[in-house]
Amino acid sequence: MSDSTDGLPATVLIRGGTVVDRDGERRADVLIESGRVAAVDGDLTAPRGATVLEAGGCVVAPGLVDLHTHLRQPGREESETVESGARAASLGGFTAVVAMPNTEPALDSAEAVRHVLQLGAGVSAEVAVAAAITVGRAGERLAPMAELAGLGVRLFTDDGAGVQSAGLMRRAFEYATDLGVILAQHCEDSSLAAAGAMHEGAWSSRLGIPGMPSAAEEVMVARDIALARTTGGRIHFLHLSTAGSVELVGRAKREGLAVTAEAAPHHFSLTDGCVAGYDPLFKVNPPLRPADDVAAVKAGLADGTIDAIATDHAPHAPELKDLPFDQAPPGMLGLETALALAITELDLPLATVLGLLSWQPAAIAGLDPASGGEHGGPVAAGSAANLCVIDPTATWTVDLSRLASRSRNSPYGGRTLTGQVRHTLFRGEPVVVDGEARR
Repeated sequence: MSDSTDGLPATVLIRGGTVVDRDGERRADVLIESGRVAAVDGDLTAPRGATVLEAGGCVVAPGLVDLHTHLRQPGREESETVESGARAASLGGFTAVVAMPNTEPALDSAEAVRHVLQLGAGVSAEVAVAAAITVGRAGERLAPMAELAGLGVRLFTDDGAGVQSAGLMRRAFEYATDLGVILAQHCEDSSLAAAGAMHEGAWSSRLGIPGMPSAAEEVMVARDIALARTTGGRIHFLHLSTAGSVELVGRAKREGLAVTAEAAPHHFSLTDGCVAGYDPLFKVNPPLRPADDVAAVKAGLADGTIDAIATDHAPHAPELKDLPFDQAPPGMLGLETALALAITELDLPLATVLGLLSWQPAAIAGLDPASGGEHGGPVAAGSAANLCVIDPTATWTVDLSRLASRSRNSPYGGRTLTGQVRHTLFRGEPVVVDGEARR
């Protein structure tokens, strides 16, 4: 690899691929110089000393952007760190992730947010930070949103808990609207969810596990749509999982409200029947739902009701996931399997899948060029070289021992998936080459 004075690879040529971005599809090589795309054309000649990345049979696309990543640092470094999570992201084709605030301590202060931003300064993907809506994510008083927005925070959420007070949430909407930031909600009415550990339905009754009804999610979705209507504010719904929630969001969009939504791969690839063996790997929050809900989530992704696929990457140390089902923490890994699960499970054109994983989440997070960011934009001369190269027809088997995460809590171990990341470039640097992390 050639060197440059600023530490970036001076010149990289991605050769033989098909470029797919929001502007369409075309066969083209991509030349990168000093971290930016220098040329996109049919047959480019590699300059002397350039690094050449082969992309025959592959798609060259804007890097993926994850709206929902748990990096666990500070407080749970045995499960994940910013560095290990960024490496997992790179291997999954992601060039940017949004770190969730349910760390220990929570990301509810300028000091805490600066700390995570500093940790992310030298890793293999951009780490943006979502800050808490309330102090300590306790749902009692608002965090200093103006100060945090001044640090560049664009997304505020108490993820892991829904803001239970409608009055407090209305105040948060009003502040967020004035600041030009977005609230993101983990929709769960705690009085309905109670001590539930899986979806409330036939399987929970059969297994004797306390259930969480769909209404626990849908009641809060409906409430926050009403608050968005009242305040004129923007709301992003995290990890939607029920048919009722998808329907509510669809109505809100048709009304013209500023509502966006995401779905996690496990909510379109697994059902509550997977819990039959009491394996805590299948415990997530919101819980896995029945087949009708899975079908509704897939339909929402297909028709645009759901704007993004977000991993909800939630690493846990083995000793935690080895607890009995009702005691184990919810969550599973997602960064390294999200793209392949979307290609494998969703009957959608590849360009649509890439939109759900790249330019649409980049726009929601304020990481796209229109918002002053450098992710999800067209692959064109002058753009930032945050790119992924994907072989959409390659098959591979998930080997948990080879995952970059510090944790291993994925239920997809041993499963064969279609679609594989071949190369990932972050700010022009090949951080993944032929499926292997370079840093």
